[in-house]
Amino acid sequence: MHEKIEKLRGLKLLFVEDEEDLLSIISDALTKLQANFLTANNGIEALAILKENPDIDAIITDINMPLMNGLDMIKNIIDQGFDIPIIIMSAHTEIEYITKAEEYGVNEYLLKPFDFIKFIELITSMEIKKYVNR
Repeated sequence: MHEKIEKLRGLKLLFVEDEEDLLSIISDALTKLQANFLTANNGIEALAILKENPDIDAIITDINMPLMNGLDMIKNIIDQGFDIPIIIMSAHTEIEYITKAEEYGVNEYLLKPFDFIKFIELITSMEIKKYVNR
């Protein structure tokens, strides 16, 4: 697990989640792991952060959020030409969300409640290209 945490520390992550309690728990744990991460409360905020931080290596997002949901945010990211791995974390397993996400090229999911061990396993097993002139 130590090697995986070291790999995690080498990534710049963006967590997009509107539930403040969950975002606080995730932030606390990532801070303790000395991870490099940013947070956003909705898709609009996430897009603004991404513009300011084009070196983000992966995005972990909820689907149901106010102002702009995760699927609309993913479509915007693709439309803007970003090629960033995205993990959907959601309590929703409805086939329509999964189908739409797969149409956008998202194949990685974490079901809520958020499980840090599963997250670390998933993020460190993904092929993530480090930021290179995006």
